[in-house]
Amino acid sequence: MRGTLMLSWILIICLSLVAVQSQYYSKSRPYHPRPAKVTNLHFFMHEHTGVTAVVLAQANITSNRSSVPFATLVAVNDPLRTGPEPDSDVIGNVQGISLLAGSNASSTQYIEFGFNTGKFHGSSLSVFSRGEPGLAVVGGRGRFMMAKGVALFNPILINATTVIMEFNFTVIHH
Repeated sequence: MRGTLMLSWILIICLSLVAVQSQYYSKSRPYHPRPAKVTNLHFFMHEHTGVTAVVLAQANITSNRSSVPFATLVAVNDPLRTGPEPDSDVIGNVQGISLLAGSNASSTQYIEFGFNTGKFHGSSLSVFSRGEPGLAVVGGRGRFMMAKGVALFNPILINATTVIMEFNFTVIHH
């Protein structure tokens, strides 16, 4: 019994020494932030219902007569283009989800605007916001590290199969 007690105390002392000597963090270094930049972007999103925007889930509500039913979850993968024309240059894509939860077809969206050409190749902007009157930019990667800002949009064309939206982003990033 006495030997077990002695062994227990030795084990406790050894474990406490290990905990004191190990560190899960590195030494602090001074923070030298890069200066903030403001970037304005202008492009167009082209969406084709059933092709680049697909309904994932929808509530079974029979009284809803809206063209965009309440409680609908939509996945999007839309091309970004330089202009509203269908043959304008593709500069990236929009990927994410949109939850249509309002009675007036308003939505909450998590979408990422990714760029695959030009100066911002490999960079993206993350948006998590309700749809009106603009979208909140909550982050980014690549050239848009630590981005914040706003994305204002203007519908150019909306019909049964096609949606073309004009976007004007103002982004502050490092």
